Amino acid sequence: MKISGFVKSLLAGIAAGSASAVTAVQDNVLTTGEGVTITLAVLGAWGIVYAVPNKKPSTDA
Repeated sequence: MKISGFVKSLLAGIAAGSASAVTAVQDNVLTTGEGVTITLAVLGAWGIVYAVPNKKPSTDA
């Protein structure tokens, strides 16, 4: 199955954002710093995953 770079980066951003959001709201309060951390996690995941190309399948049998 071939997944496009856009879909991979979107899913990585959702995963990173939700993981940092769950950690941030453990005390039932979302501060500005925690919001910035969530945003940076999402943007970082989008950029890094989109920039890294898919591995080419090997031709060895």
